[in-house]
Amino acid sequence: MLTLRRTNSGNKDFINLIALLDEYLQVKDGDDHSFYAQFNKLDKVKHVIVAYENNKPVGCGAIKEYDGNTMEIKRMFVLPEVRGRKIGSKILIELENWASELHYTKCILETGKRQIEAVRLYKNSGYEIIPNYGQYRDVENSVCFEKRIGEV
Repeated sequence: MLTLRRTNSGNKDFINLIALLDEYLQVKDGDDHSFYAQFNKLDKVKHVIVAYENNKPVGCGAIKEYDGNTMEIKRMFVLPEVRGRKIGSKILIELENWASELHYTKCILETGKRQIEAVRLYKNSGYEIIPNYGQYRDVENSVCFEKRIGEV
């Protein structure tokens, strides 16, 4: 049974999952990893979801305020051995619901073009590609997305 738990960046299971995510991204991103890593510090992340399957942490994601109307999706990860079960989609929906409850109207995110599974997840979840924003503006490997949330 899958359970989604709202927590914060101090959660030990989240920290352990993020260590695995960073290992994965170091391989995927290669030489670009250190550039991206500087924008993924946990100290500014207050809203975290950890997914548990039979009480084992199997995935995570977070939101962080980008501006007064926008939350940025951060640190999405699902263990490789449980991928394909829609866990990432469920985490993403819960993050969007949480952002909406906090009265934000839009979610944005950045992922790497090499993260094919992530790009597919976001497109399938209703996210639209936008021009790269902020620190990703001139980064060729980045692809940025947005989605309006909380609208009837």
